[in-house]
Amino acid sequence: MASRTIIIDHGSGFLKAGLSGWNEPQMIFPSIVNYVPCRENPGPSYARRRVGLGIDICHPDTFSYPIERGRVLNWEGVEHIWSFVLEKHRQEHEDSPVMVTESPLREPVDRQKTLEIMFELLKVPSILLADQLEMSLYASGLLTGVVVDSGYGLTRVQPFHLGRPLPSCGKMLEFAGQDLSAYLFKSLFKEDCNRHNVFQLETVTATQMNKCYVPENLGEALDSRQSLPSGSDDSNTYVLPDGTPVELAPLQRVAPEMFFSPQVFDLQGPSIPQAVIDSLESCETSLRPLLVSHVMACGGNTLYPGFTKRLHKELTEDHFSPTTATMWVGSNRNFSVWLGASVVAHLSTYRSEWVTKEEYDESMRL
Repeated sequence: MASRTIIIDHGSGFLKAGLSGWNEPQMIFPSIVNYVPCRENPGPSYARRRVGLGIDICHPDTFSYPIERGRVLNWEGVEHIWSFVLEKHRQEHEDSPVMVTESPLREPVDRQKTLEIMFELLKVPSILLADQLEMSLYASGLLTGVVVDSGYGLTRVQPFHLGRPLPSCGKMLEFAGQDLSAYLFKSLFKEDCNRHNVFQLETVTATQMNKCYVPENLGEALDSRQSLPSGSDDSNTYVLPDGTPVELAPLQRVAPEMFFSPQVFDLQGPSIPQAVIDSLESCETSLRPLLVSHVMACGGNTLYPGFTKRLHKELTEDHFSPTTATMWVGSNRNFSVWLGASVVAHLSTYRSEWVTKEEYDESMRL
């Protein structure tokens, strides 16, 4: 393929995009679009509305996520985001091929819609659709192991052996970062909770990024204010616009505990560690020692201080030997899917997976 491929990893919460060969994406922004009524159409209907990227401060109640829980709900919004990304990169790389990562939940009709948008509307010369979990595997430099990916909309566990997913062993949980955000919205703002309130959005985001952590033991953390792990803000307050400090409750600080004890937060299980254990126990017995020695944590939720340490602890407590279970974590694991795609973009073994505009046109004529 060309020396530079435009890579788009479009998740439920964030889009990561950039040129292959880099160690990180050059563009990372929320997967959000807004619809502002035009003068010609002040109402809510689709006709003649103006679509924009991100949150419109003047109309904060008009934004939405075009992808939810790994499923595309709004193709117009997706097209707008992709168009923005390609316009930026084509200024210097006009004829670059495009690589788009896919959620395992995508249906064949979604794949066809992706090709239609890319070839007919955005005029790309060729495209490769790549599985997100497989890309995370390659980002680690391994071919065998268990990928544990917890992002904004989904948490997924998938064992791989020699680069291939083991059939019927994958697990998917429809709770992830957006559920943690929802809990903080409700617990911080109670009856005044409004997901379209910009101040509340910023407060929740800042709390998640700077103050939340995973405790080694929930009971001890709530009883004795357990020492915070490195990487978390030791301040126990956030500040309202008028300067009033508000103290966070202990359970708000340890909100990422929901990934390990979902029942505490009135969420259905299983927990992430249990999903990993269930996944491994569904694999062939002979493969389990090798798989558990390569557990790859990726996705934004795994960045919470204490997350990977707690996951390792729960995997080894009653199920696997501490000497065999090994966590593989990278500092850039919040965009490991994009990193893996950056590697795969230049592998000759994937050459047959690319679809050209000519091949697409031919298939449409049949």
